[in-house]
Amino acid sequence: MDQSANLTLRNPAILAGLYMVGAGIAFAAVNSLTQLATLTHGTPSTAAAFWQYLLAFFIMLPMVSQLGSGALKTKRPVMHVLRVIAASIGVQLWVLGLAKGVPIWQAIALIMTSTFFVTIGAALILRETVGWARWAATLLGFVGGMIILEPWAEGFTINSLLPVGAALFWAITSLFTKELTKTEHSDSITLYLLLLTAPANALFAFSAAQGNPEMGLLDGFAISNNMALIYIIAAGLLVALAQFMITKAYATADAAYVQPFDHLKLPFNVLGGLLVFGWVPTGNLWVGAALIIVASLYIAQREAKRRP
Repeated sequence: MDQSANLTLRNPAILAGLYMVGAGIAFAAVNSLTQLATLTHGTPSTAAAFWQYLLAFFIMLPMVSQLGSGALKTKRPVMHVLRVIAASIGVQLWVLGLAKGVPIWQAIALIMTSTFFVTIGAALILRETVGWARWAATLLGFVGGMIILEPWAEGFTINSLLPVGAALFWAITSLFTKELTKTEHSDSITLYLLLLTAPANALFAFSAAQGNPEMGLLDGFAISNNMALIYIIAAGLLVALAQFMITKAYATADAAYVQPFDHLKLPFNVLGGLLVFGWVPTGNLWVGAALIIVASLYIAQREAKRRP
């Protein structure tokens, strides 16, 4: 590698952008691998979510150990637990949507509506001031989501709403995070999420088995075959890699600069769905996604100006 390339990679802005692009590619691969394990090979969505995140946790154990036991000190344990439950429900709805065959291009575009749920929650729950411009951007984003979802079309099913449900619960997770940052150290917020996600996903796997009389007690954890196992292991490794790159991105540059790179996940997932499943997005995707991206970028810009 020549000297100019070395200097480029030392530039924090460029490096942070590369980290976010890498995370987007990794998560696109995770989504395709998850659909192969669940939709193609029949592994329960609860099992795919549990084993992916458990493996990712063990890979990230060195980071957990660096945080130390002092990070467990908290004044708000209940809110930490509620945050993890909301995050885990989001994961379960997301993986269930993939397992039910929601095209990844549709699912990933709808998950981007999470920003608009955060705006609504910030106004109604956290009592933050939201001006008419942000409300207009929120409405525009939801219009984009409706264009992608097409609830008026014959091909619409209730499963199409699963990514929207995931977006809602991940927005709730963000609201809990906002509230926790007022009194809690970032190490505590990170550590509780890492420690409690696997037990929360385990509860969902047990619940899925108990709710189905045809399933045994541990069937919610069952992986259907060896190929599905390979896909889930690969997905778990990539989840850990993606989380690491996101952490590095936000540690390298300001969040307001880094966040727009997250929108690149849409074309990466479209490409993954096309290559793996032959899913070709409709023209409505690009119209709706354009509205969502423009609206979310505007909200991110307003948020960055509002916060020092």
